[in-house]
Amino acid sequence: MSKKLLIISFSPIARDARVLKQVRLFTPKYEVTTCGFGPAPEGVKRHLELTHATLPGKTWDALLELKAYKAGYWLMPDVRNAAKALKGLKFDAILADDIDTVPLALSLRPRLGVHADIHEYFPRLQEERAPWAKRIGPWYLWLCQRYLPRCQSVTTVSKRIAQEYEVQTGAKVGVVTNATPYWQLNPTPVAEPIRLVHSGTSHRERNIEAIVDGVIEAGNCTLDLYLTPNDPEHLEHLKQRAQENSAITVHPPVPYEQLIETLNGYDLGVHLLPPINFNFANALPNKLFDFVQARLGVVVGPSPEMARIVNEAGLGVVAPGYSASDLAQVLKGLTKAQVQEFKAASHAHARELSADSQLLIWERYITKIMGE
Repeated sequence: MSKKLLIISFSPIARDARVLKQVRLFTPKYEVTTCGFGPAPEGVKRHLELTHATLPGKTWDALLELKAYKAGYWLMPDVRNAAKALKGLKFDAILADDIDTVPLALSLRPRLGVHADIHEYFPRLQEERAPWAKRIGPWYLWLCQRYLPRCQSVTTVSKRIAQEYEVQTGAKVGVVTNATPYWQLNPTPVAEPIRLVHSGTSHRERNIEAIVDGVIEAGNCTLDLYLTPNDPEHLEHLKQRAQENSAITVHPPVPYEQLIETLNGYDLGVHLLPPINFNFANALPNKLFDFVQARLGVVVGPSPEMARIVNEAGLGVVAPGYSASDLAQVLKGLTKAQVQEFKAASHAHARELSADSQLLIWERYITKIMGE
């Protein structure tokens, strides 16, 4: 009889690329129950669908102000709804995604233990916002310090973030990058003009407008944007910019299953993520790995984790900064031959930079908890 594994995430699991990789990895081996927002991901034994609820503002704020952190956690509607849905269910192990699920997972007392997979460095998630840093940051730090050491194992998304968790909590933290599953594709010929692409959220702090301005300033490329409507006002602004310049095109987002093949028709993936907080400064996002699987060259800002991979594998160019002029400077100096070399490097390194090797790390941790 298969052992029972719960995967819990306060996210739409069927659309959450990282959590979906966990589901696909473990459904063939275990009886998997998922608990999260939205419909069931394919292949699970049972899905407990949660409806996202907003925080009870004044009461929650008061508890955090009083540093009644445990009470604040258990007051969260998502936690209460999940606890109710999971009541009476028994599991051999739980894979808890992000710190807001970890105390709940531990309270369920799975027979063999809990693995926590933390997708960001939560205590400094929005540290650039003073009220958040003063009130919510310390609460997240308390959650991490109190609960991560109680887990059988912990993973996160990059080496520097893992180091910070280890320093602050004493827990040993492994790394599973946001690498994309391997795609059997070939690089496409470089277009004239060179075609740039960026995909992701439309949040203004993602610095997308600097990419737009850099492409316009360079004058030798086009830029296509595939953006989700997380920041509708800013998305409308970017659409207006695109109407004013034929080099820029804004597309609706494509389903993740179609994204890599969609990106494959371009030449360079671009991402200039300014270091406005600890997580941005140390990011190693899935879009970098998406670009590699799509066999694109890559242009990134000088973010250390991204720059290291781009330089080590010869995937593209690290811009000197995060501004429009920094990007324009890079683009003006590029030749079609260089871009073709970058695309060939992505092709050569696609297997080693895919999720294949990363999934083995999760597998080792869960197998150890299961005693196999």
